[in-house]
Amino acid sequence: MLAPEKSVALPGFFGEVRRRKVYRVAAAYVIAAGGIIQLASAAFPAWELPNWTLRVLIVCLLMGFPVALMLAWAFDITPDGIRVTPDGISKSHARRNMIVLVAAGLILSAGAGFFLLPWVAAHKIDRSIAVLPFQNLSDDKENAYFADGVQDDLLTNLSKIGDLKVISRTSVMPYRDMQSSAREIGKALGVATILEGSVRRIGSRVRVNVQLINVANDQHIWAEDYDRELTDVFAIQSDLAQKIAGELRAKLSPTEKAQIEQKPTENTEAYLAFVEGHDLLTRPDRLRVDTERAERLFQKATKLDPNFSKAFAGLAWVHDWMYHTFDPTLGRKAKAHAAAEEALRLEPDLPEAHLALGFYHYYCERNYQRALEEFAIAKKSMPNSADVYLAIGAIQRRQGKWAESTANMERAASLSPRDAFLLINLADNYRAVGDFENADRVFDRAIEVAPNSVSARTGKAMLAADLKGDLSEIDRQLMHIPPGSAADSEGTLGRAHLLTLQRKFQDAMALLKKLPDDVGSDEKPKEYLEGALYSFVNDKEQAQSAFRRARSILEKAIQEGSDDAMHHVMLALVLAGLGEKEAAIAEGKLAVALLPENQDALDGPKMTLALAQIYTWTGENDSALELLERSLTTPAGVTVSSLKLNPVWDPLRADARFQALIDVAQNPEMKLSMNCK
Repeated sequence: MLAPEKSVALPGFFGEVRRRKVYRVAAAYVIAAGGIIQLASAAFPAWELPNWTLRVLIVCLLMGFPVALMLAWAFDITPDGIRVTPDGISKSHARRNMIVLVAAGLILSAGAGFFLLPWVAAHKIDRSIAVLPFQNLSDDKENAYFADGVQDDLLTNLSKIGDLKVISRTSVMPYRDMQSSAREIGKALGVATILEGSVRRIGSRVRVNVQLINVANDQHIWAEDYDRELTDVFAIQSDLAQKIAGELRAKLSPTEKAQIEQKPTENTEAYLAFVEGHDLLTRPDRLRVDTERAERLFQKATKLDPNFSKAFAGLAWVHDWMYHTFDPTLGRKAKAHAAAEEALRLEPDLPEAHLALGFYHYYCERNYQRALEEFAIAKKSMPNSADVYLAIGAIQRRQGKWAESTANMERAASLSPRDAFLLINLADNYRAVGDFENADRVFDRAIEVAPNSVSARTGKAMLAADLKGDLSEIDRQLMHIPPGSAADSEGTLGRAHLLTLQRKFQDAMALLKKLPDDVGSDEKPKEYLEGALYSFVNDKEQAQSAFRRARSILEKAIQEGSDDAMHHVMLALVLAGLGEKEAAIAEGKLAVALLPENQDALDGPKMTLALAQIYTWTGENDSALELLERSLTTPAGVTVSSLKLNPVWDPLRADARFQALIDVAQNPEMKLSMNCK
């Protein structure tokens, strides 16, 4: 009985569909819906509506199709108005036909959605771009910095557009001389488009040619040529930034538009000095020689144009970094603050000035809250700045917020994937929290993008030595540093330390003797290292002489107003080496008080570990072992391999409790059998 009923019902169904004009309504609905979708796909991006709004519209139209079929079935439009369509079949067949109609409408809508929704996802524009180094076509090769300046300012303008993802200058500069396809570059940098260009400067005329390329198919999206007076170069950059934003359908707020249209300076020579200084300041190792040269260039720019606010911000940033690394004096601190304030006086809303002032509060004052407030202001206007995310992450790790810090540094790395300085900082984060596998991976990334970076290679070597006890990695990494280079000179102190771990004391001493007398590091004076090495080979007379020279240097720095914890702790170690026990311990405790772990989770543990070394060198084994026990479980603290390898702990090796510490650290299920207190 079922089969005959079905055969009767279906012919009745199709007949009813024709009689009720459902075909006509369905065709009209499909045509109208298709037109609406086509119109919306073009209009919504122009109206700066998010991509999800188009998806919502399509879903609504798909859901409306079965409803339209039901209404067409139930009602008819007549000269007398809308009327209920009379049934032409039995009620049981009518209900069955209605169910078939609804089911057919749902199936057709689902099928259409299967093809339309992925099309919408593919239609979404990836608003990401990398501005490659512009080729210098000028006969005068010294104009290379001018080409860099054009690229740099364009990139800076684009980075201020919040709706774009813009890769930092540091990460695109390695592609200056690389012969890679657009697709390869896009994949490496994680962008959908790249901009490449050339600059030719002849006298007072400048010609700029640019091409925007889709990395997916290596096809040109558009190209532009400018032939203008040199004084119009900033107008060219502003126009390019706005055209690129338009091509990528990026939302450009009035504030962002105003920032893009603002000229940084009218003085071309000042701008070139600024660009060169910025290039030096952002190199992978931030070497002292580069930093000092950058200072001179920023000073030159501010003298050539006393209203050049970005140059004052750059100068403030240089002073901040000098104070943080090798010159923590009151004079340097005052210069940093004055330059940042001048930049803000000239341009109160300048994001680079707020970034520099944030670094002042971070590096010079250790006022993390004020620094974060300034970084937040900078971030609003520079949403694509890797420097901002790195700065925020750097403070968060000092606050002990390691997960948040790493997330911000990873965000920075996504914006600047070929920035070795950034990657080294990220690797240090992973290392501090015990994620050694990721730390090693990120060090490898840093080495890949900056093969001659001392910081990257010594970082990987130290990771292998301190965490795995692998001393062979030291030689493998250091053989890649070019002898005689500025980086080699700066990294020699690190080499000496690594050789010390290998207990090649004479080799380490020979390295130190090759260095000029004024060479030092941001953490350890050369004379301290000499004293320690002489102590390890039991040359007490030479050790005392070196320690006395180190003492003079450190005491002078402290007397000149540097209340830096590192200076105090180094003085404490020197005093311990000289046998002045009480003074050494007092100075070490002062350093810990100046920089306790609860105020700085990155450098605080270093102060604690240095105090443990002071106790070790002065025969206070109980106190030393207590601090080492705590340090083994503290992020950024001592590692088991370091305890095994570093000769500074040799005076403790005869103490059974020292070996017990190592055994427990290697086997957490064990309990400490001896009281280390």
